[in-house]
Amino acid sequence: MLFSLENVWKFYYYIALFSTILFVLKLIIFNFVGGDSEVFSDFTTELDTDPSFNFLSVQSVIAFFMGFGWMGYAALKQLQFSQLISFLCAFGVGLIFLAVTAFLMFSVKKLEKKVKKDKNTAVKQVGRAYTNFEPLGMGQVEIEINGQLSVVNASNNTEEQINAFDLIRVVRVSDDLLYIEKVKK
Repeated sequence: MLFSLENVWKFYYYIALFSTILFVLKLIIFNFVGGDSEVFSDFTTELDTDPSFNFLSVQSVIAFFMGFGWMGYAALKQLQFSQLISFLCAFGVGLIFLAVTAFLMFSVKKLEKKVKKDKNTAVKQVGRAYTNFEPLGMGQVEIEINGQLSVVNASNNTEEQINAFDLIRVVRVSDDLLYIEKVKK
């Protein structure tokens, strides 16, 4: 015997219990807080953080220890395996838990829809000024791009003042910047 049988099964049990508690807490937090990574700012840009899932992420490591602990405990206490066989079974099941968790997270990541906004679709569209525009000045507009209402940077294409909430029309797009003019009533 490598170690006392009493200490070994307690080791497996505590690893399993602790990692299961962490796994459940992480699951509860994910369900209540959410896993959305996109943040849309009202000011100048869209922020898109991408905390990409890695094979050895916190979630997959917790899953490994959960499978490792419960299998090691079951192999020693229920199945009456030797310590070496119990360790090998526990390690194997832990790797399976890790791989399945990684596979599921990669699969979920594939479901994420990334929409590339083609600002050229906004040409001739009518929207609203989001901020005040000085003549030939910069500001932001609220307009539909690719079927999604967006707040984007724009430039006043005229010598006329445009106030916030005035109706505007996009006349052209150049270097990813919308050029607008006030809609005449």
